[in-house]
Amino acid sequence: MKPQHIYLMKILLDECITKRLKEHLKEFEVLTVSETGWGGIKNGMLMSLCVDNDFDILLTIDKNIINQQNILKYKLTVVVFNSQTSKLEELLLFLLSFKDQINKFEKNRAYVIEK
Repeated sequence: MKPQHIYLMKILLDECITKRLKEHLKEFEVLTVSETGWGGIKNGMLMSLCVDNDFDILLTIDKNIINQQNILKYKLTVVVFNSQTSKLEELLLFLLSFKDQINKFEKNRAYVIEK
């Protein structure tokens, strides 16, 4: 029997999200902006880098990204946790909804996740 290749969704945690969230997303391939060396890069360039480096999702709490960027331009899914803070305790409240929806996300689109 041929072994099945399991595809791990590749997620980039934006700078505004605590890197501690990564530990709660172990079923995915998750990198932080600091791990990639992309700290301080503006959203448009960051989204291009995500596409060029085969990321599936850019995860952020920056609600402005939806209005400031033409998401249709990028073969990437942008997910915004509708959170007022980057505290881990707060972000964990969004994880169940995020994980429930992750397989329905489409590229070139943005999604706002509520608690």
